[in-house]
Amino acid sequence: MPSVPLPPKESNLFKRILKCYEQKQYKNGLKFCKMILSNPKFAEHGETLAMKGLTLNCLGKKEEAYEFVRKGLRNDVKSHVCWHVYGLLQRSDKKYDEAIKCYRNALKLDKDNLQILRDLSLLQIQMRDLEGYRETRYQLLQLRPTQRASWIGYAIAYHLLKDYDMALKLLEEFRKTQQIPPNKIDYEYSELILYQNQVMREADLFQESLEHIETYEKQICDKLIVEEIKGEMLLKLGRLKEAGEVYKELIERNAENWHYYEGLEKALQPSEKFRELMDKFLRVNFSKGCPPLFTTLKSLYYNPEKVSTIQELVTGYEASLKTCDLFSTCENGEKEPPTTLLWVRYFLAQHFDKLGQCSLALDYINAAIASTPTLIELFYLKAKIYKHVGNLKEAAKWMDEAQSLDTADRFINSKCAKYMLRANMVKDAEEMCSKFTREGTSAMENLNEMQCMWFQTECAAAYQRLGKYGDALKKCHEVERHFFEITDDQFDFHTYCMRKMTLRAYVDLLRLEDVLRKHAFYFKAARSAIEIYLKLHDNPLTNESKEQEVNSENLSAKELKKMLSKQRRAQKKAKLEEERKHAERERQQKNQKKKRDEEEEETSGPREELVPEKLERVENPLEEAIKFLIPLKNLIGDDIETHLLAFEIYFRKGKFLLMLQSVKRAFAINSNNPWLHECLIRFSKAVSDHSNLPEIVSKVLTQEMQKIFVNKNLESFNEEFLKHNATSIQHQLSGAKMMYFLDKSRQEKAIAVATRLDKNMRDKNVKTLTKVFEALLDGSFGSCHTQCEEYQAACHKLFPFTSAFMPATNEDDSSIASVNHTAINHDLLSNEI
Repeated sequence: MPSVPLPPKESNLFKRILKCYEQKQYKNGLKFCKMILSNPKFAEHGETLAMKGLTLNCLGKKEEAYEFVRKGLRNDVKSHVCWHVYGLLQRSDKKYDEAIKCYRNALKLDKDNLQILRDLSLLQIQMRDLEGYRETRYQLLQLRPTQRASWIGYAIAYHLLKDYDMALKLLEEFRKTQQIPPNKIDYEYSELILYQNQVMREADLFQESLEHIETYEKQICDKLIVEEIKGEMLLKLGRLKEAGEVYKELIERNAENWHYYEGLEKALQPSEKFRELMDKFLRVNFSKGCPPLFTTLKSLYYNPEKVSTIQELVTGYEASLKTCDLFSTCENGEKEPPTTLLWVRYFLAQHFDKLGQCSLALDYINAAIASTPTLIELFYLKAKIYKHVGNLKEAAKWMDEAQSLDTADRFINSKCAKYMLRANMVKDAEEMCSKFTREGTSAMENLNEMQCMWFQTECAAAYQRLGKYGDALKKCHEVERHFFEITDDQFDFHTYCMRKMTLRAYVDLLRLEDVLRKHAFYFKAARSAIEIYLKLHDNPLTNESKEQEVNSENLSAKELKKMLSKQRRAQKKAKLEEERKHAERERQQKNQKKKRDEEEEETSGPREELVPEKLERVENPLEEAIKFLIPLKNLIGDDIETHLLAFEIYFRKGKFLLMLQSVKRAFAINSNNPWLHECLIRFSKAVSDHSNLPEIVSKVLTQEMQKIFVNKNLESFNEEFLKHNATSIQHQLSGAKMMYFLDKSRQEKAIAVATRLDKNMRDKNVKTLTKVFEALLDGSFGSCHTQCEEYQAACHKLFPFTSAFMPATNEDDSSIASVNHTAINHDLLSNEI
């Protein structure tokens, strides 16, 4: 039943409740609610009950809030205020779809309510309901045709729907209403013109865009963007000479902007004088001592002829500078300072590292360090070379050396932490980062607060390699939460940007948010999480105490005593670690409480704590994996890894049609991918092994698989794959794995195929050979200890600095067999250098 209308006294009190809510005076608001509800006549007044609930929600009392709002809505279901309040409550809980339904119900009762229409439009743009957003903005324009936001919002709706003509008409009509003299510069008017021009460029109206920017050039505040637009449009229109002049002026203004050089490159015709120009360019930069010289030239390394020219020139400089301090022995002139030879060697070390000739690279960098042992860049490069040869411990050691030369440099500190994480030295990395984090809190906690995702993704990968799956998953979930928060944070900008007329930045923000989870950080975290959940599904974590009881029955007295002693030490260590964690947790809780007291909580309350032990013992790992997979399928569908990860999940769930969908999408991207080849054979075998599939499913699978396999059996399909990719180690490895998978009696042949190292193999690098070595260790070819040692020795001859291929000591032999393929720790396979 509808509530009884409030008399003047109570009506004024209700208005004061609304005012208190707007001004965030929640306790005063509750007092006024009590004054109305304490009157027996209005004890069930729906709108007052709803407002009391909304106020309680702002004070963090969520359950009471829902109770009062629902009660108010039941008492006055025909009140637009109650529906609006219920929508606001749902919105605070991030239930945007439910909030939209509430707002629509409110509008049925009061269709011209401006506040409800505005709130609805905010949710529609947040949820990217662009058609609905356009309709709502049209209603707002009809109700308030004189307001700037009404016109701009309606135009943006058409722009986002890619109806550029209508968007331009609306913007032009609105621009005509602005009374800005031609000689006056107004920031908001300037932004409107630039936004109008952006829509023109997106509509491919290049000539119109150029004429438009030249017409209003004097009224635009940002003179730099004017020149950038001119250069871009002149390039699009093929007016290369004029474009070249514009980009030359831009480079003169800012020589650090790479886009200007790219624009100039497109505007200029290619030159045949490469050697002559390169010689001049290199000499100037070596004399000046320019550390990023190699980075500048790296883009030329796709062309073997240019690489050869650069190598010939720089090795010539090095030989000549050693003998006579000149770039050429044939020259006479002023001698070069000793630093010139240093930078030449520094360049050559980077050059040979890029070409994969690591021994030569190390020779040059060691010679440079011997001459100048105080230059950070030299140690940094030495660490980088060791990283490329696969010796991560040594790389971390040299990066730490570089860091010690300048402990106040945050960049080198971060690099050192990253290298330590790559070498699985998590504690050392945390200590390294603590030099730049807030005092009084742990580095891990502070880095999470700062959304430092490079650290968290690297940390997750390190924990994954170490087999600490709970800690790894915690980091992955923290990264996922950061992306959720970034998406949610855009809400505040929907009204702000329209009010401040920062329209170009606003549209860019919306487009960024649409593809936010395409970011490499999210992909890394999601991939790690999916791999771990797959691992936990295949090998669920068991109760350690039960496992130890079973093992102890088979041990001798001496071994049992040794094991019990080891257990006691482990328990003592675990107890100390638990006490430390407990103390840290208490301190964190105190900090969080203090923070909550300082800032009034308007959020939906504290989030669930991420506990590693709970995360690694989830009931359904595959369902958790799918949560990370969905954004990848929606946004990164052009990456084959997305579909192959999807296949691995659906394969374990036994979802044949979804498996088929995944392999078909992957096949369309790259039909010759090694991992895809393995998936196809496993899928085909799984289909043939399941005889009880529904007839229609079986028919679809048979038809689609026939298109891929073309009437070949699995053995001949695999043999053809091997023959077709005879010079690729990665393809040979996948084919060999499937050979053993299909026929266990062909183990010797499969291992021989996988471990081929003849001169014809084109991808003979550390990364690929390590993959083969991992496959020999993880049981992909069954038990093959002898072949594994032989392959390790052969790889060691090719890459003597790689830790994974160094001969193992007796202590390491026992650990080799236990290393798994998803989390290989190279340090278990070698001595430290």
